[in-house]
Amino acid sequence: MVLFEVSQARALDQPVSGKVRWGMLVDTTKCTRGCDLCVKACDKENGIHSHGRPETDSQWIRKIRLRDLHTGYVQFLPMLCQHCKYAPCVDVCPVGASFRRADGIVLVNRHICIGCRYCMMACPYKARSFVSEPLHDQVPWSPRGMGTVEACTFCVHRVDRGHKPACVDACAADGPGALVFGDMKDPGSKIAKMLAKEQSSEVRADLKLDTGVRYHGI
Repeated sequence: MVLFEVSQARALDQPVSGKVRWGMLVDTTKCTRGCDLCVKACDKENGIHSHGRPETDSQWIRKIRLRDLHTGYVQFLPMLCQHCKYAPCVDVCPVGASFRRADGIVLVNRHICIGCRYCMMACPYKARSFVSEPLHDQVPWSPRGMGTVEACTFCVHRVDRGHKPACVDACAADGPGALVFGDMKDPGSKIAKMLAKEQSSEVRADLKLDTGVRYHGI
């Protein structure tokens, strides 16, 4: 586990600050077809187990194939909750279970979620999953609930303690180093410097959701 920006670790008895906006930059030029380190790291960290049914299995991160219709150029990139500022999933939730923290992380309160799945239909990234199978071997730091909707949390339990999400650490340690995570509002952070210097895009930028995940190279 790699520490980063330890001064930004939040005391657990302190409220989340809107002075911070956590975000991720994905360098798609470094992502390769056969690499799924980010997916495996996410599953292990959050106690997600595959049942061999991708249509119903929880997928907090999935690798997708992106093909340019004009050039035929093919890329592979991770798709996860985009942690939108203007999150459609939050807008449609009838009970307030989907919410956005002041620091930009979008979450689901499993104690309130009624499993209506309106948020799944509203998400243009297909980033949410419905837990339809009994849960076994859960990890205490990332509790889940059968009959509820879930998605990537940016490993909020790690971020609040000054650590990076599991996928970012795994990609840096054993992969191509395609994922950068940090405070997008801090001009001195690595991610803010890269966003200012490198071309980056939002997936479905036409929706004007102001996503917390940006992609370089698409």
